[in-house]
Amino acid sequence: MDDVAQAAQTIGKFLQTFTLNGGLRLRYRVKLRSSKTASEADDPTEGAGSGAAPRSLYVEFTGPDTPVLTARNGEVLNALEHIATKILGLEPDAHDQISFDADHFKANRDRQLRDLAAVAIERVRLTERPYPFPAMTSRERRMLHLILSESGLPTASSGEGPGRFVVLYPAGADTTAPAEEAQPVRRHDANRIRENFRHR
Repeated sequence: MDDVAQAAQTIGKFLQTFTLNGGLRLRYRVKLRSSKTASEADDPTEGAGSGAAPRSLYVEFTGPDTPVLTARNGEVLNALEHIATKILGLEPDAHDQISFDADHFKANRDRQLRDLAAVAIERVRLTERPYPFPAMTSRERRMLHLILSESGLPTASSGEGPGRFVVLYPAGADTTAPAEEAQPVRRHDANRIRENFRHR
């Protein structure tokens, strides 16, 4: 974004129209904040070479209707964020320059990703087999790559479009070769894994 202040006004107008026409009881704040490089913590196929993005936009929703945004793993929230990137004409490698959240949904989701990552790291070290995660947004995949990098185990992204997912590999594995067992974890399996982790 060349003019972040102008972009903030554009997004503000879009959100005003969305909340008024949708009859939603939502409040929102559009903030400017410093950001890291869009390619940080990601695999080479996602966001490579985007360079630094010194300022970005952060939108926080509050109000009685935030559950509408966060239902079904934040589908509406993610859709609004995607529409905003299209309105601003951002290229895919610059999508991290805008972030939407509602009642700290993404912050809580980040904690869940850390729990999932801990389970996956333990599983891969015990079985020495690749561990595929559920399909995720590009933001969540970037976050997961960063968390998993602390383990020293290799990761890669697989799949296409909304079905793209992260795979954690054993040490020394060839991440470029397709792993037969590397299919994304189904959502209900991911929930069961989280529950098992919590009961330890």
